[in-house]
Amino acid sequence: MSNQEENKQEQPILTTRQGHPVYDNQNLRSVGDRGPATLENYQFLEKIAHFDRERVPERVVHARGTGAHGYFEAYGTVGDQPISKFTRAKLFQEKGKRTPVFIRFSTVIHGGHSPETLRDPRGFAVKFYTEDGNWDLVGNNLKVFFIRDAIKFPDFIHSFKPDPVTNRQDPNRQFDFVSLTPEAMHMVTWLFSPWGIPADYRHMEGAGVNTYKWVNANGEAVLIKYHWIPDQGVKNLTQEQANAIQATNFNHATQDLYDAIERGEYPSWELRVQIMSDDEHPELDFDPLDDTKLWPEDQFPMLPVGKMTLNKNPENFFAEVEQSAFGTGVLVDGLEFSDDKMLQGRTFSYSDTQRYRVGTNYLQLPVNHPKHHVATNQRDGNMAYYVDGVAEGENPHINYEPSSRHGLQEAPRAGKDYTPEVSGKVGRQAIDRKNPYKQAGERYRSFQDWERDELINNLVTNLKKCNPDIQERMVNHLSQCDTEYGARVAQGIGISVKTAVTSRD
Repeated sequence: MSNQEENKQEQPILTTRQGHPVYDNQNLRSVGDRGPATLENYQFLEKIAHFDRERVPERVVHARGTGAHGYFEAYGTVGDQPISKFTRAKLFQEKGKRTPVFIRFSTVIHGGHSPETLRDPRGFAVKFYTEDGNWDLVGNNLKVFFIRDAIKFPDFIHSFKPDPVTNRQDPNRQFDFVSLTPEAMHMVTWLFSPWGIPADYRHMEGAGVNTYKWVNANGEAVLIKYHWIPDQGVKNLTQEQANAIQATNFNHATQDLYDAIERGEYPSWELRVQIMSDDEHPELDFDPLDDTKLWPEDQFPMLPVGKMTLNKNPENFFAEVEQSAFGTGVLVDGLEFSDDKMLQGRTFSYSDTQRYRVGTNYLQLPVNHPKHHVATNQRDGNMAYYVDGVAEGENPHINYEPSSRHGLQEAPRAGKDYTPEVSGKVGRQAIDRKNPYKQAGERYRSFQDWERDELINNLVTNLKKCNPDIQERMVNHLSQCDTEYGARVAQGIGISVKTAVTSRD
């Protein structure tokens, strides 16, 4: 046998999606060599029909992103205490216990093929494939957010998205919304500083942003904030540096992560938590459930609980990164929601988005499917290609519960339920302790001189494009954060500082 014949035998054979061998992938079936083509071109029709449907709807937010596989290794402790004191979640209990993870990094506002150098929060979503099923920790690189109530989320996103008439992003629209939303000043101060453009995904922090709860075996709960701290250090870009990179590479962060993992330089992050007792904390000048605020680290220190390492790139970008689906409601036993009103809204929105974007059975896709036992009574729907985990001895005729005919049964409880008391009049009302300016001012004063200069320059550049009333509102807000902060922005755009400010806060 010749080498050529041997190589042909070793080559994988091209088939259709039905498994039929493809003998000619160059020519349609046609009447004569010039056509017309015949209708029974099944091979072509299957190929082109699939091509026409290659793209699922783009994410409304977090469209631009990349991802990787890895593992989380627990310390078994939180700080110097056994973690079981605070949570019974199994993935944390044992020192050295490893849990597989998949992470998707992203930008928030911009489209799927936008440059990764744009000023924008970065998504930091981690899927833990635990022995109790999946846990999704869905957050951002910045520790706070623009708004504190989920009813405003569509408005916020619309204002930062392109104008529906011109299809261009417009600072007038962005700062019109922001200037009427004083709670956003803290996030604006982060976003328009160098922290608004991370150098790449490996060198950025992550945060759960919202407040969650941990519950122990006795049914006792504490409030929790999650933070990812990169072992590689934190690196950000000035606007000038970002412009220089964008001129030659709009995939720089995706490329950096992929290449580092391929080289064996596996990036890692330590997971740290802040813990607070589950009550209203009237001694604080803000509500601890307010996601526009940070918890002071001197009162609520960062306590390490484990480390995440990314060591494997996706084998297929679309199948794994684009079809990966996360939700803030995806929690395992020992982890619970807080009453954070942004978190409550996100919990519906995220999973609802996945059902629309990827499909009813998105959790049957390998990247989203738990790596442990799954058995449900859910059936059918678009693209259902197996029955969820029919257990040994289970009656396949029974897809309901309860049943006396060997159907699925409820699981035994892992510990006491946490049963907080809730009372109050139902109505539409804002939280009492808003305090929109204090932490924004503290953030401004904590920046180094060059970071403050960059923040002012970026704000001035954008506010110069805004209407005078918007400029005045923004300067008034920033002046209440810090006198120098407002004065420098006012000077940059050429207006005076007015002491009066009208706001809903």
